[in-house]
Amino acid sequence: LVLCFRTLCCKGPPPPRPEYDLVCIGLTGSGKTSLLSRLCSEATDHVGPTTGFSIKAVPFQNAILNVKELGGADSIKKYWSRYYQGSQGVVFVLDSASSDEDLETARTELHSALQHPQLCTLPFLILANHQDKPAARTTQEVSNKIWDTNIVSHYDSSE
Repeated sequence: LVLCFRTLCCKGPPPPRPEYDLVCIGLTGSGKTSLLSRLCSEATDHVGPTTGFSIKAVPFQNAILNVKELGGADSIKKYWSRYYQGSQGVVFVLDSASSDEDLETARTELHSALQHPQLCTLPFLILANHQDKPAARTTQEVSNKIWDTNIVSHYDSSE
């Protein structure tokens, strides 16, 4: 009787939201954990570096993103590719206020991920984080640092 009433009044249970598996990578301190915590409406006051990996389910109205966040320390980066299988998209987070040396390291890691056989056909979101810091580069400056200038003009979002 309860099931019949629910079906008549509520038109049954809501359809399940589709789930997508993403991998989130970037150097230590780029803001991966804070980003995911904010998307999940969690506090970011005491966020520390991720050792190993963590998984968060990020709920949206029409979908759920299951995000594998991989730590960015040198000792962990060499294991990133072990977690790529099954991913349907990539979020690459970089610190737009980092040193030139760290940005070059991020560039190298990004290009390596873009060429990885399990990732090269997937959608990539490249997030230039920490735009609120005084030393932050603009998104155009970050683009110029991580891409050839010929590629930047092709993908320039201001056109």
